[in-house]
Amino acid sequence: MDRHPELSKTFSPDDAKGKIRHDLALFAENKGLGVGIWYKGELAGGIRYHEIDLVNRSTELGYWVGENFEGKGLAIKACRAFIDHAFSALSLNRIVISCGMENHKSRAIPEKLGFIEEGIARQSEWLHDRFVDMVIYSMLADEWQPVK
Repeated sequence: MDRHPELSKTFSPDDAKGKIRHDLALFAENKGLGVGIWYKGELAGGIRYHEIDLVNRSTELGYWVGENFEGKGLAIKACRAFIDHAFSALSLNRIVISCGMENHKSRAIPEKLGFIEEGIARQSEWLHDRFVDMVIYSMLADEWQPVK
């Protein structure tokens, strides 16, 4: 299963079951969390800590929102909640967000949240039948300004 199967046009019910099993195993080991983003009773997307590294107090945050739910601020709100939780409840120090270079909508999220662009991982991810460059963003705990 590729890293972002929910973005694949061939994402099947069996893929979903495998992803849920994987996420539940990470959660049981206190190494991850993946949840749905809901809007008016409908599953609008998802957000997750890809894997929590407790030794280095870091994680990578991933998210997606279905195109029917774009423009409602759902990803920003979900990211803020996950970032607050990571820095306060989990005492993490660093969060990374990786976005496809050409995915301007996804890249707008870390940019709006004040993440720092660290660089580009060239052809680092297989997505939609080709390798894509990923832009790497990060936020440190002492840089985060939670919304009050």
